Amino acid sequence: MIFGRIFLVLSLLLIGCDEVRVAPKPDPVPKPKPVVAKPSPSEESTRIKSYYASVQARLLAQGKLRQEHSPADAPFTTADLVRNFERVALYDEYTNEEGVFIEEQTSSYLRRWQKPVRIGLHFGDSVTPGQRAKDTKMVSSFAARLAALTGLNIRVTSLKNANFVMLFLNRDEQRTVPLQLSADTPQLLPSIVREIETSPRNIFCVAYALSNADSPTDYSGAVVLVKAEHSDIMRRSCIQEEMTQALGLANDDPNIRPSIFNDDEEFALLTKHDEILLKMLYDPRLRVGMTPERARPLLRAVAEDALKSNRI
Repeated sequence: MIFGRIFLVLSLLLIGCDEVRVAPKPDPVPKPKPVVAKPSPSEESTRIKSYYASVQARLLAQGKLRQEHSPADAPFTTADLVRNFERVALYDEYTNEEGVFIEEQTSSYLRRWQKPVRIGLHFGDSVTPGQRAKDTKMVSSFAARLAALTGLNIRVTSLKNANFVMLFLNRDEQRTVPLQLSADTPQLLPSIVREIETSPRNIFCVAYALSNADSPTDYSGAVVLVKAEHSDIMRRSCIQEEMTQALGLANDDPNIRPSIFNDDEEFALLTKHDEILLKMLYDPRLRVGMTPERARPLLRAVAEDALKSNRI
């Protein structure tokens, strides 16, 4: 909406023998706009930021958070890919029981996106303009990489046009922003809002993938939370892992290597192994809704073709 300003102009008629000159009034000095100070992070959020920095430093000192794309000390075979794909794509790490997410490994179905993915970002006030620019650039660049690997139409758009919502919030903002956004952001279901509001500090970041009731294996939406207290490597790691998992590689497994789909934090960024799993997920020979039993006979050929692909 465009607003216009209306000026009322008065003409002064001077009558008399003497000429009267009226000194022009100086232009009014514009009043400075009040500066609205951003709320300072709470002590809790400050402690969480310090905690995440210490975790990152400790992991790096342990030789973790590695950033190699193809680590020489972690070779894998076609058989590894078949086994790892089944664990990551055909099992669930969590189950939703009456609106509460419970950690439990369960056999599931193949799920993925079959429509364009439109990513909308929302930053809490705690995220500086400079950091917002960096995060947006990282998300856009990684979205292009995911599109090339999957064949999906993926791009960044405005929040109101998004079906894939990414929130960058500190602890204080987690308690208020999701509920505020939920009225205009249908992906923020009440159960997801509650989870974000109460997410503990040991959950570094999280993704929620959504499907329609009439097509439960076809993803139609997603919500990703990146804790704004993170910096550099762990922040980038959260972006890559959660965006990838929200495309259908939803599970973590302690025996998968080299991979970000492993809670030991050995690798921070998407590896060649993970890219192959993603290509396998979007291979047209696999169908949404497949159980492990139905998909298993096809997986070796799918893995071999993905492994040989020149685009990897």
